Amino acid sequence: MEHKKRYHAKSLQYQNRLIVVEGPVSPEQLRVMRMHPELNAFRHPQDQKQALEEIARLLEGRIILARDGQTIVGYVTFHYPDEQSPWSERNMDDLIEFGAIEVAGSYRMLGLGKEMMLLSFEGGQMEDAIVFATEYYEYWDIHNSKLSAWDYRRMTEQLLKHVDMFRYDTDDPEICSHPANCLMVRIGKDVPLSSIEKFDRMRFRRSFLY
Repeated sequence: MEHKKRYHAKSLQYQNRLIVVEGPVSPEQLRVMRMHPELNAFRHPQDQKQALEEIARLLEGRIILARDGQTIVGYVTFHYPDEQSPWSERNMDDLIEFGAIEVAGSYRMLGLGKEMMLLSFEGGQMEDAIVFATEYYEYWDIHNSKLSAWDYRRMTEQLLKHVDMFRYDTDDPEICSHPANCLMVRIGKDVPLSSIEKFDRMRFRRSFLY
């Protein structure tokens, strides 16, 4: 499968300067940028920047970011599921995981999460792919957001609905381990039925339905 990466960008006005939302960006573009120090939800900002560069090198990897000058203030990642993940067991080349989203706390009032997600699918990108996200409450920024797990999930669902990602049922044991966890899915309009059926069998590994 050919993973076409079509660059798009838009600008937002913020305190007399422009915030650029752009992507997919290349490793070379990322290399000259720096991470905002508040982007530390998953690991140290510099380590996270290295991880973004590694994802951008992947044939299927996509990094969409928001930057203030040359400072990255938000990003989203897309890539194949990890080889150790049960979601990779059928080796589907049209199954892409929405891996992470993070916005620096000082910029969260700008709606950058929504803008980055919309840009990710701009121009019909990933219409030939099933994009999924496994949402686990223990990884959510509940402490800083001061939201309950349920309110945080509702916020996440509202964000992903902007790009037609919706909650799908599954019997995956890790997702089922807590009632707030969920599986979010977007099926592109050009995805063949055979791929949808494979994905359904992964969603319900323990069910007699499939």
